[in-house]
Amino acid sequence: MDELRSTPFSAGLRRLLADTLEDGERVIWQGQPDGVANMMMWRFLWWVGGLWLLVTIIAFANGWIDQATKPLLMVGAAMLGAPFVMLLHDLQTLFAITNRRALILRTAWGRRTARATSFKAMDKELEILDIGRGAGHLNFASGLSTRSPDTDYTGRYGFRCVRDPARIRDILGHARAQKAPARSRGKAI
Repeated sequence: MDELRSTPFSAGLRRLLADTLEDGERVIWQGQPDGVANMMMWRFLWWVGGLWLLVTIIAFANGWIDQATKPLLMVGAAMLGAPFVMLLHDLQTLFAITNRRALILRTAWGRRTARATSFKAMDKELEILDIGRGAGHLNFASGLSTRSPDTDYTGRYGFRCVRDPARIRDILGHARAQKAPARSRGKAI
């Protein structure tokens, strides 16, 4: 079982996990999103935001804009800060695989959320989308609302930006196989 990284948010995530587990349910694996890999996916915002700020400063210095300066500077600062906000969001997220289901837990922005997906509700095939740096998305359900931060634009749901997704897929597959009911080996009469 992987351990939760020690951050200011760890204690809250551990409490939420303990509150979410049902009687007799045990954690097989737990981990967090790779926040750096997620930040790197959005690093283009640093380039765009930096250029945006540079053009805004040049335009203000030349007198081309006046009252629009503050809003334009705020947009540029938001582009520069967005990857760091995503990193903070990832630090407040915990993925867990139990002997019954997959859990995505969050304490982000003071709001505790727990979303569980039972093994029966999962797709037969688990899908991995590589994002580089040894990280990827492990999708285990589909057809869900795209409003969830753990769902892509097509409705595929799962662990986002997880390190070593192939290993996590194997752990999840093994847990699902252990949960599957034993088949009768007797002859039909």
